[in-house]
Amino acid sequence: MENYVIRIDIPEVEEYLALRQICGLSARDKEASKMGLANSIYSVIIRNKTDEKLIGMGRIIGDGGTAYQIVDIAVHPKEQGKGLAKAIMELLMKYIHDEINPQAYVNLIADRPADKLYEQFGFVETAPESLGMYLKR
Repeated sequence: MENYVIRIDIPEVEEYLALRQICGLSARDKEASKMGLANSIYSVIIRNKTDEKLIGMGRIIGDGGTAYQIVDIAVHPKEQGKGLAKAIMELLMKYIHDEINPQAYVNLIADRPADKLYEQFGFVETAPESLGMYLKR
């Protein structure tokens, strides 16, 4: 971790969009992303210590009381396998445990094999009792 700087901060919209793209996450509109990032409840970023390039991120979004979602967990492909996603999750989970009501609903959508990472933090699949769904446009 000595080559990285971990911060509680929101990424710039351009670098957010670029990291999403290189990590294979779905495309987002620039203006919508700007608004969404500004409305983050909590955000963690990791930068390369040498050039300050964004190489990892994760956010918590929600209503501030009863419902929260962990989103945008991403680490640059060249930096994966170094424990950076776990470091991001550790900080997000510290915030959840320290600041969020224990009765609040906290969820995330996991791509495989990242579900194994989230299981380490206590997340479990909801199926077959319930299924995650999204509005396909």
